[in-house]
Order: sequence, then C-alpha cells, then structure tokens
Amino acid sequence: MKKIIEGVKRFRHEEFDRKRELFEKLKGGQRPEVAFITCSDSRVNPNLFTQTEPGELFIIRNVGNIVPAYDPSACTSEAAAIEYAVSVLKVRHIVVCGHSHCGAMQGLLNPEGVADLPSVVKWLTHATATSHRVKALHPGLSGDALLEKTIEEHALQQLKNIETHPSVVSAMARGTVELHGWTYTFETGEVRALDRSGGGSVLLTDG
Repeated sequence: MKKIIEGVKRFRHEEFDRKRELFEKLKGGQRPEVAFITCSDSRVNPNLFTQTEPGELFIIRNVGNIVPAYDPSACTSEAAAIEYAVSVLKVRHIVVCGHSHCGAMQGLLNPEGVADLPSVVKWLTHATATSHRVKALHPGLSGDALLEKTIEEHALQQLKNIETHPSVVSAMARGTVELHGWTYTFETGEVRALDRSGGGSVLLTDG
C-alpha cells in the first residue's frame, strides 16, 4: 500500500495541478462519447492505451468483460451502467474490449481450473454462448490459438448481448449509438478492431 499512497500524494501535488482546469470543468458533469467495457484484469488500463483523459470514457469493468443478455427479472450492474450511459449520458459508441491472456476465458475453456471458485464459475455461465460460438466456428483449434479466438469471439458475443438491452435497442433504432468489438494485446500494445461479420480484424495501431 505504501507505493499506492505515495502515488496518491504525487497525483495531488503534481499531476492534479497540471490538470486543475480539466477537473474544475468536470465538476459540471460528464459527457463521455464512449462507453468502454473491459476486463478487471490489472494489466488492462483503458485510459493508458487509448490515451484519454478523465471524462472521456465511461468505463464498465468486470471479470471477463461479460455483459449478460438483458433479463428484466435480474438487474445487473452491467445493465444499469449501459442504461445510464446510453439513456442519460448519450454515449455515441459502446466498445467491448477483450485482452490477451484473459484468465476468465482460460477458465471458460478449462473449467477445472476454476472449479474451486464458485462465484467465478457462476459468473462464467453468462459466457456459455461464447463457448458454443467457439466450438461451432473453430472446432480444430487448441492451445494459444484457441484462447486467442475465444477472446475475439467472446467480445463479439457480448455485442450481441448488448443489443438485447432496451436502451440500446432504442438508440440503435434512432441511429445514435454504434457498437464496436476490440482486443488489446498488452505485451505488444496492439489494439485490433473486430469485424462483426466474421471477416477478421483490423490493427488500429498501424500507421
């Protein structure tokens, strides 16, 4: 904790002063353009690899960047955050961003590895559709190649789940929100945009 506390002190006495005007402006409210859904993994820092400032991303994080399909009988934090982002903040884009070496996706592929983590096991049931998608589209893969494709297919499946949320349905009908699937490889810094039609991906970090 000592390192964390020292960091808080440096922020308040150094970084904050450089951005005081920004923080003063933010007290009047937030107007992010993008809702960014990603994993809780400590190796993933959305503001760092998108080079964004406070107020620019509405970040939603959980284990495995999972967005359960809408269920009116079960309110989830993800459903509430998406509804708020779309209906109140009027975000123009929703990004689901998976990442390399994702422990949640490894757990999905190898359930025995998380068998003694009952809460994780239950949470991963929301990713069952990803398992079916991967088995149908990539039956011959194994090892690292299978994990990489699972991470990609999982991000795309979450976009399908997001499309079941009423606020998103309405916004998409009005043409006021767009959905995007990304993957981030933290060991190389590469970010890829996924083709929702199944045509691969585009490296955003080119050029």
